[in-house]
Amino acid sequence: MTEGTTAAVHGRRGADRLRSVLAPLGVAAVTGAAFAFVGAVDPNQPGHYPTCPFLFLTGLYCPGCGTLRAMHALAHADPVTALGLNPLAVATIPFLLFWWGRWAVRSWQGRPARTDLANPIYLWAFLALVIVYWVVRNLPFGRFLAP
Repeated sequence: MTEGTTAAVHGRRGADRLRSVLAPLGVAAVTGAAFAFVGAVDPNQPGHYPTCPFLFLTGLYCPGCGTLRAMHALAHADPVTALGLNPLAVATIPFLLFWWGRWAVRSWQGRPARTDLANPIYLWAFLALVIVYWVVRNLPFGRFLAP
């Protein structure tokens, strides 16, 4: 292999590596922009965001109720308030960051993304957790989970 060919191969690998990282970087950019928007536009002020349709129709909290206000609190470095608004959403963030980081590193290394997150056992367990959280936060003894 000549010196020019070697440089072309390495240049192509670098371009492939950069291209493979575009998806995780795009997700990070969109998530960061959404987080910055929610941090700047206060969901505690009426008229900025729509009311939760489930709460509006039933008077009960859905699993996502309080998430926008929790993210606003996190954007303002107030994790205690965020936990009080939606502890499940806040507790999910470290797992999402871990899985995103693993995806980004594997993409940078040129390895395929792992699909063990999509294991049906994990998905069913998470769905069960969300349903239990949904029910308990609407019962009298679970009011501490309500936003």
